[in-house]
Amino acid sequence: MLAATLFASLCACGDDSQTGPAGPTGPSGPQGPAGSSGTNGTAGTDGEDGQDGTNGTSCPSGGGFETEAEGVPSTAPLSSMVALSFCDVAGVGATNIADYVKALVVRYGTGAMPTGIEFPLSVAATDSVRAIPGLVPDVVVKWLDPLTWDNMTGPTTTPRFGANADFMAFFGDGWETPGTPYWQGSDSAGWVWVNHEYVSNGRPRATAAPTGQHLTLARFLAYWGTISGAPTGNAWTPSDLTVYTDEYKKQVGGAWFRIVKDPSTGEWSIDRSTIGKRYDATDATLVKVTAMDVSDDHDDTGTALPADVVTGIMADCSGTVTPWGTVITAEENVAFAYGDIETGWSSGNRFLTGQGFDPGANVSFNLTPSPTTDFASPHPDASHPKDAYGFLVEMDPGAPANEYYGKTTAGVGHRKLGSIGRANWENAAFAMGTDWKLLPDQPIVVYAGNDRRSGHIYKWVSAQPYTPGMTRAQIRGLLDDGKLYVAHFAGLDNTQGRRLVGGAAPTEAAPGTGRWIELSTTSAAIAPNATALGTPTKTVGQALTDVSWNGIGGFPTDDDVRKALFTASLKIGAMELNRPEDLEYNPLDISGRPRIYIAFTNHSGTVALDQNGVLLASGVTQPNRGDRAGGIFVMEEEVPSTPATSMTFDYWQAWAGNTSAGLFDAGSPDNIMIDADGGVWFGTDGYFGSSMKRSADALYYLDLDPAHRTLPTPTYGLAFRVAAGPSDSEATGPAFTPGMTTLFFNVQHPGEDQYSSWPPR
Repeated sequence: MLAATLFASLCACGDDSQTGPAGPTGPSGPQGPAGSSGTNGTAGTDGEDGQDGTNGTSCPSGGGFETEAEGVPSTAPLSSMVALSFCDVAGVGATNIADYVKALVVRYGTGAMPTGIEFPLSVAATDSVRAIPGLVPDVVVKWLDPLTWDNMTGPTTTPRFGANADFMAFFGDGWETPGTPYWQGSDSAGWVWVNHEYVSNGRPRATAAPTGQHLTLARFLAYWGTISGAPTGNAWTPSDLTVYTDEYKKQVGGAWFRIVKDPSTGEWSIDRSTIGKRYDATDATLVKVTAMDVSDDHDDTGTALPADVVTGIMADCSGTVTPWGTVITAEENVAFAYGDIETGWSSGNRFLTGQGFDPGANVSFNLTPSPTTDFASPHPDASHPKDAYGFLVEMDPGAPANEYYGKTTAGVGHRKLGSIGRANWENAAFAMGTDWKLLPDQPIVVYAGNDRRSGHIYKWVSAQPYTPGMTRAQIRGLLDDGKLYVAHFAGLDNTQGRRLVGGAAPTEAAPGTGRWIELSTTSAAIAPNATALGTPTKTVGQALTDVSWNGIGGFPTDDDVRKALFTASLKIGAMELNRPEDLEYNPLDISGRPRIYIAFTNHSGTVALDQNGVLLASGVTQPNRGDRAGGIFVMEEEVPSTPATSMTFDYWQAWAGNTSAGLFDAGSPDNIMIDADGGVWFGTDGYFGSSMKRSADALYYLDLDPAHRTLPTPTYGLAFRVAAGPSDSEATGPAFTPGMTTLFFNVQHPGEDQYSSWPPR
């Protein structure tokens, strides 16, 4: 076509200089066939190599494992604190552990998991710490390790890491400047508080050798020459037993020490150039009981102490950090030490007569220490009254161990919060704003759970409000006066404890409704069991002081009520719960409203009351809750912005445990942790046993993002296993550094009932 057109143009030109008018354009002819493709050109020369890229960030390698305590064979399992350092090996662009795990959750739900990344962590039961790729485990400190270089001459003069670590808190260096320890300060150096709950297995007796962890402690003491007899012997002298009891008391309580991170390896280590401190159950630690009169106490030599000052702390399970920088450590199972106050109940929650709680008279307490308990000593002055223990204890970390509250300076020192009362406390939580500080111009609100079968949840409200600008001493002073409320989960099925009457599990869309009931002798609230017992207008105050109400003796004073919260709560008919082991306040919940998350660990025993809160008489069959797996519930105040004045709440089950051993299975939730963005994490205690030893107890992230219901593989409501401990251990005390680049947890009681050689050799 091109050639023909050119030719025609040339022919149109004649020799005449005059050009005629153009004729009309003719129609185009049909397009010809396409020409054949041309041949490829010759290949060009290769370009020059580009410059080398910069190296990526190195992942932490972690530190080595030191396996022995001084003088203790390396086969002895030792409770340890573990650090999980972070590296984004999955390439999801995360800068901290929380974001990394949440990104992997989305990748799982969309089917876009990076190649070679195992997530969630698989099910297994090993004698090791396992974690998802990107989290590198490292043992920071283990039982009996020294906390300082000073006075390293023996077990008595050297502060050492205690037994069976539980709750922990990290205070990043420099947190004081922003004014709250929550998510502030250094991410690579800081001070740590760790609770030490108990020593496992059997202590030595006059004619019996110690076993398990007690044998480890006995060998350690023999190594230092602290006891004269053989640690494995069946004959213990009174002298050795006295010394052993004193050293045993030093293994519980709390530890305060500084740790730092090696920037090249990611390894965390104790900074022993600083002065680590121990707070324990001996008279080296003195604590003031405030807002409650308790029995007169003495030190371990028999010397009288000031009124309401008591010897030591013990059975420290979980706890919390106050927004002003002290630590609340919760004394839980204190009865092992000197005996129980609330002896009116069998292990199956059957009311027992002849124990001081019989109807027809006011209750009476036997406060004399028992001679057969673990802390009983051949030296009688080393035993202490029963009502000295079982409190939420506000420790002033860094203050001398014997600096009880107000001893030398107002607002300084350690105290037990008598205004909140005695119970098997697991932990506590403060109502806070989204800045992780106290709610301005509102009363302080503390939530806490009584961790026992059929225990209850409590709310304490200060009499006076917190005002911004208050000094630390002024804020602490607010905890001396307030009202205590017990949660009544109305409509909960008393025979099961995790569903509503009628059989449906409470959900966010169809929740149960409960109410807060003031628990005092002057309370005007109507008792939950008032109608069932024939007096519909009976107030709580009247019920508590009535010497025969609900078949239980009377509580004449508020001190009596607060010394026996379990019995007082059952007397008025408050609904029993499935071991409220831990609860946490979440000011940044994904719902946009603050909520309280509760770990109902389990309740496989019987209950004390019927559905209407009436005591089950002797001979009447007690319903068995039959809950071996537990679950996580949510409470939301009726008016979330003013929890101090909110008197009702909704409740529902956010996650149900089970006893299977699948990829997303877990049971017996225990410690809960809320991250800096409101994410919910938890550890388990007892899942190893309930899963028939198929799965170790572990740490989990609980996905509660409603948007994840619509992912190709929905992940909403699933618990993602992130790290697992040695099989015969509890995963306790999870805590993040402020930037969430390290996740700490404790390996508690390895080898308590099964073989273990943790830490590994």
